[in-house]
Amino acid sequence: MSIIVNVDVMLAKRKMTSGELAEKVGITQANLSILKTGKARAVRFSTLDALCRALDCQPGDILEYKED
Repeated sequence: MSIIVNVDVMLAKRKMTSGELAEKVGITQANLSILKTGKARAVRFSTLDALCRALDCQPGDILEYKED
């Protein structure tokens, strides 16, 4: 099972920097980097909600499932 995190794609579409997103969401740039690289083991719904609000998108725009 592979979950792909497409935060970089959404950042590019919104012409936003990682720093701006981290500030809007209220997380550190280090934690955002962990999420972006797919190394996060979990994502809180509150963080996902904040990401969707900041990026004006749906959870499915950020998270994607692909079989191995």
